[in-house]
Amino acid sequence: MEKVSSPSSSRRSAYLEALTQEIKKKLTRAVVSPAQTRNLLQDLFADIALEVDERAKDVLLSKEEDVISDEADTDGPLCFFDVLADYYVKVSERGKDILDLMVQLWSQSFASHIFSLLFHKWLFEVELENQEILLRYSSALVQGATNVFWIDIQTNTRRFQTLFRYLLEEVALEPTRLKNIPIQAQRELYLLLSRFIFFYNSVDRLDSFLRNFPEFPNAFLVGGAGDFLVIELTDQLQKLKVEPVLLHYLSQMKILQGMELRMTTSTRLKACLYSFTSPGGPMYPTRAVRHAAWDALDSLFPVGRYPRHLISLFFRLLYPWYWPSSCWNFVVSCIKAVLYSIVRLIFSRREKPRQS
Repeated sequence: MEKVSSPSSSRRSAYLEALTQEIKKKLTRAVVSPAQTRNLLQDLFADIALEVDERAKDVLLSKEEDVISDEADTDGPLCFFDVLADYYVKVSERGKDILDLMVQLWSQSFASHIFSLLFHKWLFEVELENQEILLRYSSALVQGATNVFWIDIQTNTRRFQTLFRYLLEEVALEPTRLKNIPIQAQRELYLLLSRFIFFYNSVDRLDSFLRNFPEFPNAFLVGGAGDFLVIELTDQLQKLKVEPVLLHYLSQMKILQGMELRMTTSTRLKACLYSFTSPGGPMYPTRAVRHAAWDALDSLFPVGRYPRHLISLFFRLLYPWYWPSSCWNFVVSCIKAVLYSIVRLIFSRREKPRQS
């Protein structure tokens, strides 16, 4: 007997098919109208990155899936690209026309963004025999994922966290899927994940991530997996301009404590953190960033802690225009410390009679 699809399943398929047709229309217009290509692709990217509203959820998700999606809110909002990515894995022929159009727009802005969102699961679930095409798709995935992750960083949101989690947990930590892409793409993917693993709060997977790190041809010069991770993180820190994101990275740096690193890598990390401890150029860190950098530096490199602070104080004295703000912050800190001590003393005295 033929299996009869439920009405909800039919509605879902029809809705996803309508979305697919709309995507094809926009991509076709982008191909035939070069002057409007960038705007059309940008609009399409914005559309598929939208969060699924409640009305669309009623169509796209069953009751069981709805419960799962509510529980998964900590991984970021459910967006249209999440649903479409699953759809193009289950019904791979529906994405073929879109892929053909994407190839024609390969060099355009936002093309890699769209590809990484719609086909990141398809790439690892569907077997491709042509290695040249596979390498092209893999490179586009890494490039597109890099771009969308940077959008999250610039806006200090985690809209694309589901993409990161899939690449980390379902690909990087699953050798069977990882082997579906060429070794060159595997290395690029691991370097990408190294740069954003702190931002997407995945440090709990760091040990497994480092154990599965692929071999690099220049490993004898650079070092082990930990060295590659730290090098990517230090480069990432130098590029961050959003203060909350930078503070988040610095607060996560303590997880590197005890990691075996080469001397050159350790020095590189120390120099990177030290560059955030002084006001002014080239980083121009805020006071909060400077304190977070000092905390990370003292935690990772406790030896020489006090000499570093003395040297920093000496150099601060060479810039008189920083004295007023430094004195003011020092006075405020002292007042806060005294007030906190008085409050603790009052509460401790109140609790003693109760205990007696």
